[in-house]
Amino acid sequence: MNNSRPRAVITGLGAITPLGLSMKEFWEGLLAGRSGITRITQFDASALPCQIAGEVKGFEAKVYMDFKEARRVSRSSQFALAAAKEAITDAGLTGGFSDPERAGVVMGTAIGGLEKLDEGVTILRTRGWDKANPFITPNALCNMPGHHVSRTYQALGPLSTIVTACAAGTQAVGEAAELIRRGVADVVITGGVDATIQDFAVAGFCTMRALPTTYNDRPEKASRPFNKDREGFVYSEGCGMLIMESLEHAQRRGAHIYAEVAGHSASSDAYDVAKPDPTAAGAIRAMRWALQDASLSPDDVDYINAHGTSTPVGDVAETAAIKTVFGPRASGMHVSSTKSMIGHAMGAAGALEAIVCAQTLHTGAIHPTINYEVADPECDLDYVPNTAREAPVRVALSNSFGLGGQNACLILKRLEA
Repeated sequence: MNNSRPRAVITGLGAITPLGLSMKEFWEGLLAGRSGITRITQFDASALPCQIAGEVKGFEAKVYMDFKEARRVSRSSQFALAAAKEAITDAGLTGGFSDPERAGVVMGTAIGGLEKLDEGVTILRTRGWDKANPFITPNALCNMPGHHVSRTYQALGPLSTIVTACAAGTQAVGEAAELIRRGVADVVITGGVDATIQDFAVAGFCTMRALPTTYNDRPEKASRPFNKDREGFVYSEGCGMLIMESLEHAQRRGAHIYAEVAGHSASSDAYDVAKPDPTAAGAIRAMRWALQDASLSPDDVDYINAHGTSTPVGDVAETAAIKTVFGPRASGMHVSSTKSMIGHAMGAAGALEAIVCAQTLHTGAIHPTINYEVADPECDLDYVPNTAREAPVRVALSNSFGLGGQNACLILKRLEA
């Protein structure tokens, strides 16, 4: 890390999740070890082997935006606008940016507004081309959540969307930090979003045998990262948004600072479209490179927010990667999985987990990995089982590993002089 570059800090947080419609509800739910996984209500899933998901409940778009716009835009864009509003308010930036041309937006998503495309195709094929909605195609694009956030808050600087499957949210936060560190932006609205609990998406993962099938009557027990009898990940939705600023900009306006983004990285498995490399080489590279970028050593890290999806192969590979990077220290480190409570929110997951790391650094509280009941000999770390704990955390590392061999890693630390 070039210490002469601007330092990137987090000053605002916003969240829309299966545990609640605010960052406060999300964080309190995590510390309580509460599951947000329920039976699917957004479509009839009774014919599917997996009938559960991490749905966002009680969300009303009209609370956050004009009713007409709410009808037009995708659920992903609705979530992004809602979470961005909370983050902007939390950061004390409701009065706008002092220099809009130095305010950027970087969003991450895996799927974007794909449900709008499905809706458009259905209308076309059942009612004819002249009944097609002209807003369908643009609102299905992956970059629309970022566009809507940029337009709403008149952020006129860089606007980017990272589309790297399950790693997108983490990578977006890292790229936002890079804009700050390069000196091209003073403020960046960043995060990740996905909201496609649709029949075609869940059915596709069912045919891949990636989802749990024996917990339809006990959905809160379905996401079981690192537990011996885990079956697969729970499909989810949500949005996490962060306000990032240069340290100088944040201090100049007296902003509250949660944490500093000290380093980030991305790597490729170059192995398989769905399965992680069993040697975990890509995950190892990502963690090592992020530490290098932060000018930190493995000995500096106190907490790891694991990718921890609850898949049989993925959890073993991540555990092996952590043990390789951290050596003998790994067994004594705090490691927990947010996905045990909210499922896998795809492109939103990494951004929500960055929020978790910021809150852990800020509060000293570490949320648990719930449903950890039977130890797996191949997953033998301290996963903070079932109960939250207090611990001094100075540096946190967050992992995201996605379909297509996408790996991303973030290093956050408590702000130091």
